[in-house]
Amino acid sequence: MAFASIFVPNFVVQAVVRSEPGLRDRALALVEGTASIRTVIGVNESAAKAGVRLGMTKSQAQQFGEIELRERSRMQENIAHAALLDLGWSVSPRIEDAAADTIVLDIAGLASLLGSEENIARQLAEGATHLGLITQIATATNLDAAILASRAFAGITVIPAGKESATIGKVPIIALTPSMEILETLERWGVHTCVALAALPVLQLSQRLGQEGVRLHELARARSARSMVLAQPAIYFEEAMELEDAVAEIEPLSFLLGRLLNQLCARLAARSLAASAIRVKFELDLTCIVDIPIIPDCPPDSPSIYERTFCLPVPMGDPKMLLKLLILNLESDAPSAPIVKIFLSAEAARPRVSQGGLFCPISPDPEKVELTVARLAKIVGEANIGSPELLDTHRPEGFRMRRFAPNRDSADARRAVRRPPGDQHPAAAEKVKNEKHCKTALRVFRPALPATVEVRKGCPTWIAFSGVRGQVVAASGPWRSSGDWWREDAWQSDEWDIEIQSSASSNARSLEQIANTGTKGSPPRGIYRVFYDLARKEWFVRGEYD
Repeated sequence: MAFASIFVPNFVVQAVVRSEPGLRDRALALVEGTASIRTVIGVNESAAKAGVRLGMTKSQAQQFGEIELRERSRMQENIAHAALLDLGWSVSPRIEDAAADTIVLDIAGLASLLGSEENIARQLAEGATHLGLITQIATATNLDAAILASRAFAGITVIPAGKESATIGKVPIIALTPSMEILETLERWGVHTCVALAALPVLQLSQRLGQEGVRLHELARARSARSMVLAQPAIYFEEAMELEDAVAEIEPLSFLLGRLLNQLCARLAARSLAASAIRVKFELDLTCIVDIPIIPDCPPDSPSIYERTFCLPVPMGDPKMLLKLLILNLESDAPSAPIVKIFLSAEAARPRVSQGGLFCPISPDPEKVELTVARLAKIVGEANIGSPELLDTHRPEGFRMRRFAPNRDSADARRAVRRPPGDQHPAAAEKVKNEKHCKTALRVFRPALPATVEVRKGCPTWIAFSGVRGQVVAASGPWRSSGDWWREDAWQSDEWDIEIQSSASSNARSLEQIANTGTKGSPPRGIYRVFYDLARKEWFVRGEYD
């Protein structure tokens, strides 16, 4: 067996710095407590050199020059811990969640795939850097020995088999996390390292310290044996950020969203996953009034939470592409107030795998199509772009716009091997030949064009609309249709199919039709569908037959 332990030193500080990388090179102290008394519970190296110590009050820490003071963030600690687990699952499916700042991986059998234990440790260290964490990593054949070495030694530590006791002997007793009572007893005995504790007789140690003393003795000798407590992989990915000042402009918001998306996509990539949907949640500050908000006015009854879910056509893992989509959608439907807290989560899915073929036509990637659709939706509105879907109704123009998504079935059909033109079945060739005959199609006008119609004996005889006028030389109808009488938008109309012979004095549209017909001196003809709206008592032209 072989184990690798990953330890994040100064975890509470790194969790905050991960969300604000600009604090990494500055003196930082974290405070926690009641409103009256707040004490320092974490400092980075720069703050420690400045003189800030754990346990100081907030007012005392403020006396040491330019010290950045931040509240401890349990939310950021949970997210950083989840990122640490994602790092472990990127290498091994067997993970033990030892502590908030420590995980253990079973790396037995990974040498043929990832190389030596040192190479595995280097890959883990690089992955942690991409996730915004600085770690200490140790490998050993004993699980507890790997945990102790990762907490005691900086960088990467590789303990050869059989050398666990000699390496762990240098570790101070406090790394074994004994109780304060036992720690004070061992210090009075002069026992400060694991090698000194391992030299004590276990029988006398048991009589004086009980079973806890025996457990510490086994850890000091690196002889403890236990099974891993496996953690279950999570499928929920979330990043969050609490802002010092409310954000009311799209440019700084895009910078913050880009940072969170980079972290989110790095976690997804570590698990070989992509995002099939992105959920955005903002906590808004309704009391904050600014000069240049995302939208100018903040209604008094605005909600304090803004939530939106963006479903993607295919799983995506490119943070730049996702950021462009988010910004375009937020610009078209902006929050109603400045933002004080950001939550960004992803619904995980397997990444899209595509393989081109010799007979597949060149088409744009679904990611680029989605970006183009989002840009068009910003201009014309989301309700005016998409794929038309017929409704279960007889109402004319009974359709709605649904979200556009690439048709995977058509893509699969394009990959099918096609017969050469000269190698078709005779029946199939005859079918193709018949399909070459012209078919009539109705070109619908949206909205329908108002028209002036003369009726004689219930049949239209002359019509004028949109610059086109002429005699009706043939008419078929009427076809009366109605429906939805129980609704306010009930409809009832009589439809006709008519053929018009336009006069030679018609406008430019008729002249263009004359040019298209290729016949000089004869007025153009056209076939149209018209209807009489019985509710509005008006005539309209629904479309033209091609």
